[in-house]
Amino acid sequence: MRSSGTLRRALLRARRDTGFVAAGIPLHLALASLWVWGVTIVVKANAWAVVPIPFALFVVGVPALTVVQRHRYRVLLGVGVPRLTPTPTPTPERWWPRRALRWLSSAQTWRQVGYHLLLGPLLAALELLVLAAWAVAVAGATSCGWAWALPGEERLMAFFYTVGGVVLLCSAPWLAGATARTEARLAPALLGPSRNERLRQRVEHLAESRTDLIEAVDSERRRIERDLHDGTQQRLVSLAVHLGLARATLTDLPDDARTAIDEAHREAKEAIAELNDLVRGLHPAVLEDRGLDAALSGLAARVPLPVGLRVDIGERAAPVVESVAYFVVSEALTNVTKHARATRAEVTVERIGKVLRVNVTDDGSGGADASAGSGLNGLAKRVGSVDGTFRVSSPAGGPTTLIAELPCEL
Repeated sequence: MRSSGTLRRALLRARRDTGFVAAGIPLHLALASLWVWGVTIVVKANAWAVVPIPFALFVVGVPALTVVQRHRYRVLLGVGVPRLTPTPTPTPERWWPRRALRWLSSAQTWRQVGYHLLLGPLLAALELLVLAAWAVAVAGATSCGWAWALPGEERLMAFFYTVGGVVLLCSAPWLAGATARTEARLAPALLGPSRNERLRQRVEHLAESRTDLIEAVDSERRRIERDLHDGTQQRLVSLAVHLGLARATLTDLPDDARTAIDEAHREAKEAIAELNDLVRGLHPAVLEDRGLDAALSGLAARVPLPVGLRVDIGERAAPVVESVAYFVVSEALTNVTKHARATRAEVTVERIGKVLRVNVTDDGSGGADASAGSGLNGLAKRVGSVDGTFRVSSPAGGPTTLIAELPCEL
């Protein structure tokens, strides 16, 4: 049973490879035939007016044959030939000669031309050889069936023809398979994108995936901020209000109970303050509602040292970019407050072309190092997640200057 199954699979594979080879002959000869036909028309007409005919056949024939060949490889051989994703152009090219010139200047176009016009006839000759081998093998293997009609001395030759036909019949599936495998290796390299183009597609795909991930994380951060602000924070406020009312109205309670209520009220207010800080760190609502200027103004007002703020951005940047800019300023001012021993800080946010430039300077003691694994390292990673640049200048004795440049659009 196992041997019969193996034989059946071998026969099916031989039929598939032979069908694939046979289907390739007209396709491999099509463009060369069209080109010869078009050139013949031009030569016979002896007129420049019909010169565009071969060019039109060329422009139409190459993409059409490429599509048909991809279908042939996919359906008959199960091999997928990848397509090249076109590079997006800033403006649509509606004028067809411009599109044709752009198509002609593509390296992939000339790889396809080389496949259809130059390599195609050679592959067609190889495929014809495979079909001829099948025909000769079948004719030779069946020669004993009609050898009885030959004279006696010819019957011996028919026997040798039969032996040779059987040997060739056993070799023909291997020849068809080798031809199919050879074409399957050549097609992706010539009909598909090159290695550099595949890398470009991969980089573009990764860039899009990263942008989607950043937007998803930012959206989730906003959802958490809304849930905390509208749910947990409101419950804590209600708890603090009720505790305050209880403290003010229940005057006849024992001292231990009043102390417990006072302590609970104080801890509730501290929890509200901590939750406020957490919510603002996630994504302040004012940033989404009123923009970066209002959000940074509120942030600067809460810092326990003088902060000079100047925001000049005109048109708003992408929401993710604004969130990163707010986070950079927030963390920078936190570091100034905790570590810099500064008396003043300056924050400047301005839009220069398509770049949002954030500059935070303080007059502290300096010595900050972004490569030491501190919070500055986290800021650099946050800025780098949106393809921004991050620089820190902090000589000993100060001042410390932090610069982040972010693309306004992702």
